[in-house]
Formats: sequence, C-alpha cells, structure tokens
Amino acid sequence: MIFEGKIWKFGDDISTDLIMPGTEVLAQPDVPEDEAARKYCMQANRPGWASTVEQGDILVAGHNFGCGSSRPAARLIKALGIGIILAHSMSRLFFRNAVNIGLPVLICEGVPGLFEEGETARVDLASGEIFNPVKGTRIQGEALPAGSPPAEILRAGGLKSFMQTELTRDVG
Repeated sequence: MIFEGKIWKFGDDISTDLIMPGTEVLAQPDVPEDEAARKYCMQANRPGWASTVEQGDILVAGHNFGCGSSRPAARLIKALGIGIILAHSMSRLFFRNAVNIGLPVLICEGVPGLFEEGETARVDLASGEIFNPVKGTRIQGEALPAGSPPAEILRAGGLKSFMQTELTRDVG
C-alpha cells in the first residue's frame, strides 16, 4: 500500500481524549461519526483543524500517540479522511484499534523531524519507507509486510471485512 498526501504535524502525548473528546462525542451517540469528526476531532489542542483536513492527508506525530483510554478515537481520524498515521511511537492499543477499523498506521522513530507541516509525503506501508520529496530525504519505519496479520487486516479494509472473508473461505 502506497500513500501520498499533505502532512499535518502533532506533538507528543496526543491522547484519545484529545482526538475524541468524550464530553462532546461519547455524550452524543446520535451524532453521525463524520459530523463528530469534523466538529470535535483535536478541537482542544488544534481548534478548526478537522475542518481543513482533506481526503488522503497524512498525520505525523511524536511520542506516545493515542495514549489514554481505549475509546475508539481512531474512528474519528479515519472519518476525516486521513490516509495514514505516522508516529515516532504509538500506544499499542491505539495501533490495534486503528488497524482493526482499517486505518493504516506506521511507527517510525524520528519521523516528526523528517517533515514540516504542509509538505508532502510518500509512504510505502509494506516496506516501511517514508519519503519527503521536498527535501529528498528518506527514513525507515517498522514495515507491515504483506502477509503479516496487520497488513492482511488493513488490505481487507478492517477486521470485520477480514473476518467475513475468512469465514466465507472456511465455509466455501
């Protein structure tokens, strides 16, 4: 899977509470996910950001991205249209939640230093290579090679689709 898009940068310790504020999103379960994403995602630390994200943009973060509670915060990021999340480090629970809903994630030490906000990135999820065409620099992340469980779940579009395919294969 290859991703190309505009970079949005965030710092360290971006919690699930910042990504998906419970007082706004969880307290209003009748609000459609895409509407909640545009109104509330990252509102506390970056007001108005969510309304400027475009389909295929790339989120780059520092240490400990997605820390905090187990709430399904990755759903809002996916609803915004973010193509992939690149982070220096990430909560393992957030990582698995993202993969399970079909949102690609890649851990790569030092990735925040590779980009300035607004630059473009090219990411090869299978090889883990991240390229900055503006600077001509590359960095190696933790690849999700084809055939690995996370890569297969992402290729299927998330865990639900993956399991439906597997069940159909087993039955048929």
